[in-house]
Amino acid sequence: MSLGYAEKLSYIEDVGNVGMTEFFDPPQVLQEKIEQLAKLIQKSKHLVVFTGAGISTSCGIPDFRGPKGIWTLQREGKPLPEASQPFHRAMPSRTHMALVELEKAGILKFVISQNIDGLHLRSGIPREKLAELHGDSFMEACPSCGKEYLRDFELETIGLKETSRRCSDKKCGGKLKDTVLDWEDALPPKEMNPAESHCRNADVVLCLGTSLQITPACNLPLKCLRGGGKIVIVNLQKTPKDKKASLIIHGLVDKVVAGVMDLLNMRIPPYIRIDLFQITVTQSLSADKKFVNWTLRVGSVHGQNAPLPFIKSVEVSFSDKIKYKIASLDKQPFQLKRRTITTELFDIVLKLNFSDGVGRPYTQITIPFNFKLSAKSFEPDKEVIFQKLREMAMQEFHSGQNLPIERKVFSSPKSEATVYAIVTNIKRFETHPGDLKWQKESVNGIKTSGKRSNSRKRKSHP
Repeated sequence: MSLGYAEKLSYIEDVGNVGMTEFFDPPQVLQEKIEQLAKLIQKSKHLVVFTGAGISTSCGIPDFRGPKGIWTLQREGKPLPEASQPFHRAMPSRTHMALVELEKAGILKFVISQNIDGLHLRSGIPREKLAELHGDSFMEACPSCGKEYLRDFELETIGLKETSRRCSDKKCGGKLKDTVLDWEDALPPKEMNPAESHCRNADVVLCLGTSLQITPACNLPLKCLRGGGKIVIVNLQKTPKDKKASLIIHGLVDKVVAGVMDLLNMRIPPYIRIDLFQITVTQSLSADKKFVNWTLRVGSVHGQNAPLPFIKSVEVSFSDKIKYKIASLDKQPFQLKRRTITTELFDIVLKLNFSDGVGRPYTQITIPFNFKLSAKSFEPDKEVIFQKLREMAMQEFHSGQNLPIERKVFSSPKSEATVYAIVTNIKRFETHPGDLKWQKESVNGIKTSGKRSNSRKRKSHP
């Protein structure tokens, strides 16, 4: 949960029960319940998972109502918790990635999320099998044509307001809006309708890390009961829906899910984050045609003025035989202007220094500079390149691998724009469910440690 998100929400006095006592099932009881859940999932024909903030606390994202939750501390007049790293660099948890594996195996049919952290999408859950009821801090959408844009930066607004960008569809060009709901915003039918349908058809609705206090979202799991479905709740605190559940597990979500995956003989896949950036070189001849005036720009693929949050600075150097001055670019947009002789051929070496939360401090990319710009436009199969990068990352178990995925050459002005895909994080999980430690890169990694009539109404419970 973004601390910025909490500050952007409209102020309300009643946010429901907060700071409730946490309960932990004894080890033997917990193991028995994990075995019961594994059997339910194994027999399930239509498993739906309903998630809350509790599945993201191990990602370094504070929750709302826990002992150290945002609203708990606010009510007690205490300082808000400090995020362990930038919100936009949070990585999916063991639970997120287990759900990906269950979906790929055909067991998990649909995910309903109350979270606005975007981690289900980043983990690999297909968009068509995900309902983000309260929106996504990294998603903006076009109200005219419906196209969605997943960004690598947190949007500046919430409450379905217009952002500073427009739809890239040439036939549309509509003004984009954020997708995160404020308290009184109605739940979007696009998310709510499939969520209701899947809950009605579910034989098991597994509720993970949610206090089930925010209406109308908290009532969705109940829709499976009419068709004979069962509700399972995994949460450290008691919920107002406990009486409707067939199984209640008071345990850490990651530990419970890891135990289930072990009993099902299923692995939890690693998380490999791939980000995109664009390098543009623009050239023009001097009046006497003896020199090339050129500009190099390292920027976002999301628009000319969009931020590039995972790159802190860029150092530009040149081939050893070329005695051009080294440049250090520490303000966005990262842009360098130079003049060189037309007959010179040389390499431009870019050292990209990464921001906090990226799996390594920097990487280098070499760009051959040729005034003739012989390169042709190309746009290969991106998924093939992404898969190649994932394989390279797992073989070497470090990030930084990068490949061009798109290049466009323009004649007027003479320029070349190349989009690069780069592995920025790897997170691999131990296989033994009793040990919740996970392996990761050692550099700048993450430290582990409701809502809405179809508007998000608050409801308190004794």
